[in-house]
Amino acid sequence: MTGFRLTTLLAISASALTLAACGSAEVASPGEGDFGGGTGGGGGGPVTPPPGTPATDCPTGFANVGVVAGGTLRACQLPQQINGALTVPLRAGTIYSISGRTAVGTDQGVDPAAPIAGSVQGILTIEAGVRIFASGGSDYLLVNRGSQLFAEGTVTTPIVFTSRQNVEGTTTESSQGQWGGVVLAGRAPQANCQLTVPVTCTGTVEGTSAFYGGNTTADNSGRLRYVQIRFSGFEISAGNELQGLTMAGVGSGTTVDHIQVHNSSDDGIEIFGGNVNLRHVVITGADDDGMDTDTGWRGGAQFGIVTQRPAGSTSRSAGFEFSSAPASVPLASRYVSQPKIANWTLVGRNATTDAHTVAHFDSGTDATIINSVFTAVSGSLAGCMAINDADTATSGVTFNSIFMSCTLSYRPANTALSTAAFTAGTNNTAAGTSTVTAPASGTSLSNQVLTFINGANENAVTPVAAATTYAFFQNTTYIGAVQNAADTWWQGWTCGLTAGATC
Repeated sequence: MTGFRLTTLLAISASALTLAACGSAEVASPGEGDFGGGTGGGGGGPVTPPPGTPATDCPTGFANVGVVAGGTLRACQLPQQINGALTVPLRAGTIYSISGRTAVGTDQGVDPAAPIAGSVQGILTIEAGVRIFASGGSDYLLVNRGSQLFAEGTVTTPIVFTSRQNVEGTTTESSQGQWGGVVLAGRAPQANCQLTVPVTCTGTVEGTSAFYGGNTTADNSGRLRYVQIRFSGFEISAGNELQGLTMAGVGSGTTVDHIQVHNSSDDGIEIFGGNVNLRHVVITGADDDGMDTDTGWRGGAQFGIVTQRPAGSTSRSAGFEFSSAPASVPLASRYVSQPKIANWTLVGRNATTDAHTVAHFDSGTDATIINSVFTAVSGSLAGCMAINDADTATSGVTFNSIFMSCTLSYRPANTALSTAAFTAGTNNTAAGTSTVTAPASGTSLSNQVLTFINGANENAVTPVAAATTYAFFQNTTYIGAVQNAADTWWQGWTCGLTAGATC
């Protein structure tokens, strides 16, 4: 089974059964933006258009802003402020858009039992197969504290967030940064929170004005399943960027499963604090880090593929960049990050400088990494791993059943600390010979090395019993993300990883 290219999705949308439009009397006025031909929101039930022609109207609660994709799709814009419940229905001949900062609810504060006076909850539901696009870097979807996003696709009908250029067919393999991304803000603990009564949290989500954090570890921001986020990420200012998917203070009650982020101009996924857990993650072509964690994330992630494109600069970009609270806080009192990782395969950059690293750990991160594969193409100067500072060595990153196969096992500037941490674990291979392979059916991405399927050498490593390390984890008989060619969890709902699945 292959993933979906946009042209395939257009055909599916044009032939899909029409679903009833759902809205809310509490939904605010639509945001701005017009592509021409808009006539306002629809009133009654939609009429199914012939294949390849746009719907004649939009569901109630959405602004009709014209047509896109050569006039084949009606563009229906979400309100910039979503209060109450709003459903984005799958409709023939219809695609949806966001314009500007599109917020679900308003910030309800740190305490679910005592929301901020005057604040409002929003609940946004997106049906399987829906596509939503944005046109610029300041366009992003924000789910505020106390609100929820339910975006649940399927293997054959994923939900796609993408750029207008992608919808119009003008993106290339190197396209990035064409819109903002998706941001979830929750009430789980983070490093900038005072967790004793009265609980307070300072700081905002990177790239936004949204507050995050609290003292509710099991906070629930909704469910994201079978979702693609393409061509996102945007630099608001130096060091202040939107990622593909940003999760800040997101609790363990939130479901994140089967998520792909493709060609983010910054990180693929960045997690600030919280206790959210993830499964089945694919990050392709991030311009900076694949997965970046900071400010006290204490959750877990199992089954992940990161493939990086060639380096565009000498910045310290990595498959993993795991950081902790600001180094200005003494380590003994720092709310350090405690990420737990199992069954990931990181395919590093073909780097011409050793500034790059496949897996980088700094600022006191207390990480546990098990049953994973770190690799890079022959000749790449990206070290497989780096323990970057004394604080991180003191916290103690734990490695068990890790197979590394890079030209440089460790980043040269950090060899001593990195060697000590890696050799302290069990069943670890520092300088193995890679036998990973690419999908036999071919891929549609030619600018990345997509060898992420285990071979004999990777499968010869005895795995740790993952569930004894972290209850969220599932035990496996193998290390790495993909055991063999018969292990196809990554197929069908992703783009770029199989022939005919162009992003």
